[in-house]
Amino acid sequence: MQPVRIYTTLTCGYCQAAKRFLAGKGVVYEEIDVSNDDAQRAWLVQASGQRTVPQIFIGETSIGGYTDMRGLDQRGELDRLLNT
Repeated sequence: MQPVRIYTTLTCGYCQAAKRFLAGKGVVYEEIDVSNDDAQRAWLVQASGQRTVPQIFIGETSIGGYTDMRGLDQRGELDRLLNT
């Protein structure tokens, strides 16, 4: 299984939903809290092209946020990305 990283903040409801969804699928992930880390947030914007959290990476690929991940799952693409 590809490594999964999820960049979050403490007060983000979508971050909580994304973590619950991944846990429900049995996906082990690394959570990186960027709440008070301006340098990490700047890197995240550069790496993902997005300013919002959560931002989810499978391997080195940015898949977007919670709704993007759910869309991939509904299309049957998430499991393929996780298992490549």
